[in-house]
Amino acid sequence: MQKKLPYSCPSCVAHLQVTSLTCPQCETQVSGIFPLPVLSQLSQEEQKFVLDFVKSSGSLKIMAEQLKLSYPTVRNLLDDIIEKINQNEKQKK
Repeated sequence: MQKKLPYSCPSCVAHLQVTSLTCPQCETQVSGIFPLPVLSQLSQEEQKFVLDFVKSSGSLKIMAEQLKLSYPTVRNLLDDIIEKINQNEKQKK
């Protein structure tokens, strides 16, 4: 089973931040407070949608065919992700 990277606090739902990074080769550790990248703050389903969208050269028509959904439904999914990204970016400022 693959572990999922949490992006929000299970207690209060605030955005989590990275506090430590480790090199698996030499075991060097870097600590501090680093925000998660914007795309990491999306759910796994939303991240998959973004990756598939990029792989389809940004074609909503191709995405609709792959997902077996209507074009307007896929457009709405993309609009929802765009809105979530905008909200996450505003919260960082």
